[in-house]
Amino acid sequence: MHILVAVDGSRSALRATQYAAQLAQALREKSKITLISVHDDTGFKHLRKFTPKGALADYLRELSDKDLKASRKYLDKLELAHDMIIKTGHVAEEIVNAAKAGKFDLIVMGAKGRSAFGDLLLGSVSQRVASTSKAAVALVK
Repeated sequence: MHILVAVDGSRSALRATQYAAQLAQALREKSKITLISVHDDTGFKHLRKFTPKGALADYLRELSDKDLKASRKYLDKLELAHDMIIKTGHVAEEIVNAAKAGKFDLIVMGAKGRSAFGDLLLGSVSQRVASTSKAAVALVK
């Protein structure tokens, strides 16, 4: 089973990683876990004019590395092989596109991320992924 785990650095995302790891271990087959971190860069587009070339990309990469740290540490502790995808763009769209491109069987993600206020205004990323993905989606509380 090919599992994509969306990670945003929240406790809910770590629980999603733990769930994916338990599932991979329970299946006892060649399961592959891929962690994905996506940061929306649309609010930063105007800053590109005023920052050195590559500075914004480096900043977003550092944020992704920080978000992935706990999940990577957990999977390393269990000695489960995994890889990572780091993207920028509309978060839900990038997760769905990565799942489609990588032919993932399952997307696992936390039901709530870091931005509860944003969820009220715009709808949650998990809701958007669940409603637009052709792959199965497991939401973990």
